[in-house]
Amino acid sequence: MLVVVVVWGVNFAAIKIGVAGVPPLLLGGLRFSLAAFPAVLFFKAPRVPLRWYLLYGMTISVGQFAFLFSAMHVGMPSGLASLVLQSQAFFTMLFARFWLKERWQANQVLGLLLAGLGLVLIGSAHGLNMPLGGFALTVAAAVMWAGGNIVSRSLGRFGPMDQQAFVVWASLVPPLPFFLLSFWIEGPQAMVHAVLHLQWQSFAALAYLAWAATLFGYGVWTRMLSRYPANRVAPFSLLVPLVGLSTGWVVFGEALQAVHFAGGALLMAGLLLNVFGARWFGPRAAQA
Repeated sequence: MLVVVVVWGVNFAAIKIGVAGVPPLLLGGLRFSLAAFPAVLFFKAPRVPLRWYLLYGMTISVGQFAFLFSAMHVGMPSGLASLVLQSQAFFTMLFARFWLKERWQANQVLGLLLAGLGLVLIGSAHGLNMPLGGFALTVAAAVMWAGGNIVSRSLGRFGPMDQQAFVVWASLVPPLPFFLLSFWIEGPQAMVHAVLHLQWQSFAALAYLAWAATLFGYGVWTRMLSRYPANRVAPFSLLVPLVGLSTGWVVFGEALQAVHFAGGALLMAGLLLNVFGARWFGPRAAQA
């Protein structure tokens, strides 16, 4: 999980480099095309009903990255995007409570409240090097990731499976929706121009997004969610901003304002309460 945290933290810098040379929706289509081929030739598709492949592909892949890539295309800083996106952990808690009937503990509720306050603080600073539209799109991406987490958690009902193979075959779902959206919104001329003038930096970013962030990162992530409760796994992603913010500062010189640090601190406090709060509150409080 800690290796995944590092891979996903650097992922935001790769996205910023990618959208600088390729329209965001086209970038999403190319990313998952590269993730699916030629990997599908080496993995056998797990025996999971087709609708679960579609649900996973349309939430955690199309929904999340259509919003996230668009957010960064309109100017959302990579470090802040890595921070705001991790609100998915708490949207996952909300969804898991109502769809999977997972019970909350007192520390998780307090963590959720702290994280919500942190998001409000970050959102209130939209005039300080952060567009409001980019913030809203990043939150929408977090909601879609949370929906995908519920799908991943539900895969446990189908018994042991190769989660890496599932991620590979589920990567066949996003390219067509992404390319259709790109054709409709970004236009065929922009698509052709981007492909014909693809620079090595853009291809390197695509390769990282497809092979490291998608195949490795989501392969491990899906495996963890299929084996353990969603409200225990999802909060670990809140460590991603530590890498994302550092990478954004080193690579792009992105500086944060005091209100960003305050909001981020509340998000991280929510993580600590969620993961370790049961020990702090004691056995009786945890049972309650």
